[in-house]
Amino acid sequence: MLAHARALMTSRPEGRTAFIAADLRSPDTILGDPALAATLDLEQPVALMLIGILHHLPDDADPYGAVATLLAALPSGSHLVLVHPASDFDREAMVRMAATAQRGGTPYVARDKAETAKFFDGLEMVEPGLVPILGWRPDVEPSPPHGDVNSVWGWCGVGRKP
Repeated sequence: MLAHARALMTSRPEGRTAFIAADLRSPDTILGDPALAATLDLEQPVALMLIGILHHLPDDADPYGAVATLLAALPSGSHLVLVHPASDFDREAMVRMAATAQRGGTPYVARDKAETAKFFDGLEMVEPGLVPILGWRPDVEPSPPHGDVNSVWGWCGVGRKP
């Protein structure tokens, strides 16, 4: 993983990139890594993008606490971008998906809309709010076969830190 990340990353005058080999369950390790300070100016707003990861943290790993710790280190005007599998579209299908992942040794926790919304506590939601993934851009018609915004079972949203 690290070798692949390094091969893809190149810094340019417009911005720097870095890879931090850390576990989201240990947000203080991420925040304390020298690569973070060398790459991001935490005096300026940044985006914390958690796309396709939080469902791998069961509740006993305190995913809400991890996100809150990371957000607490970010300045006002920063944004949280989140995409999370939803348990409230087809609960039985998600239970089967979670069981398959668990058999392979990977935690998988789909969360309903209220559980997903908790990640945005204290943030100002950016329109259109927490919506089905394909509903994020309601002005853009979903392409086939996803003509129904509810056909992809996940929530997405962007919140701004006041």
